[in-house]
Amino acid sequence: MSVQRPLQALTKRASPSHLQHKPRIWQSHRTFATPGTVVPPVTQNNTSSKGPTAMVFMNMGGPATTDEVSGFLSRLFADADLIPLGPLQNYLGPLISRRRTPKIKKQYANIGGGSPIRKWSEYQAEEMCKILDQTNPETAPHKPYVAFRYANPLTEEMYGRLLEDGFGKGRGGRAVAFTQYPQYSCSTTGSSLNELWKWRQRLESPKRNENIGAAEAEGSIKWSVIDRWPTHSGLVDAFAENITAALETYPEEIRDSVVLIYSAHSLPMSVVNRGDPYPAEVAATVWAVQQRLGHKNAYRLSWQSQVGPSAWLGAQTSDTVNNFVKKGQKDLVLIPIAFTSDHIETLFEIDQEVIHEANELGAEGRVRRAESLNGSPTFIKALANLAGTHLANDEVCSRQMGLRCPGCKSERCLESKRFFMGQGVQGNAALTL
Repeated sequence: MSVQRPLQALTKRASPSHLQHKPRIWQSHRTFATPGTVVPPVTQNNTSSKGPTAMVFMNMGGPATTDEVSGFLSRLFADADLIPLGPLQNYLGPLISRRRTPKIKKQYANIGGGSPIRKWSEYQAEEMCKILDQTNPETAPHKPYVAFRYANPLTEEMYGRLLEDGFGKGRGGRAVAFTQYPQYSCSTTGSSLNELWKWRQRLESPKRNENIGAAEAEGSIKWSVIDRWPTHSGLVDAFAENITAALETYPEEIRDSVVLIYSAHSLPMSVVNRGDPYPAEVAATVWAVQQRLGHKNAYRLSWQSQVGPSAWLGAQTSDTVNNFVKKGQKDLVLIPIAFTSDHIETLFEIDQEVIHEANELGAEGRVRRAESLNGSPTFIKALANLAGTHLANDEVCSRQMGLRCPGCKSERCLESKRFFMGQGVQGNAALTL
């Protein structure tokens, strides 16, 4: 199976955005890069009142070539937020990554020699920023950046580019950390935010970097976070469009009998039991999409990419598909509901493992997959709408961001949340305790 394994949940309070009313949002009353106090660098656009604005897409990433697989796996298995290995993390992580590298190299070779996630992430970010420059001129120009957790461009590389491009170092400027995981988990969005916070401290905090003076600290980058968006109407529309297109490949007379299998990355049950919000947020996305489709087709939510002997959230996608096929339900559409572009989980795990196994059981090509969001114009408009609202309302993060998992004991998680929430005026500091 695929390598982007465990997801570990982190905080964010599900304001019932899954339902009808809007989530409560932290509001910021700060200003950014005030021209009267700092000299705007050449990258500043003086025609906008708050620009430029860095739009940073955060994701797990993937090796662009097979030569990058080893480094990718080393970083992945070293991350205790993603794959907790206890006190032996520093020993077991490198051991596991070395043993898995040959197998995973073959998998990436089978999907064209590398992951397309960087290509799609950069394209989505660039196209979104073009729209934002038109819809939100007061924060223009909007500059696209990508920060991957385990592959190039890494978070530290992205942060260095921000500084080179005229953000921070006494010059201020605003940056939005925009997670490309619609549903929040501490092993994905949480891990990326922890990494972003770590590099911010190293590069812009005088407490961690003695070369940072008071003026530079005062003019550091001001961050806000789009930390989850599981039921955003544009996201729901984009999924519904691709599902409808997949259903139209079946004869009209059987179309309504096709079963929809929504597949999301699984979580270890130890993480679920700690109080991770991810399973509920994935289910909220599924329900919203089903409503948009008019509940014409029966459906199930399943979970993929389990690894290791410990208990994981199920049922597994492969088992779900195989059991349906064995029972005679061969017309199935798989929907990668927690991914915003193609990568190894879709192109190899679903297309070359799950569907291949189904055909061996007699599915006769009737198990299919809906296209990933990739370059969908509907999806890119959704990204722009979500980001544009965030910017226009001067939001800092969702209220849910401040609530840690009930069983969370990570001090890094606590400090990271305090930092990002502290970028604006907060109404209830106790939420981070």
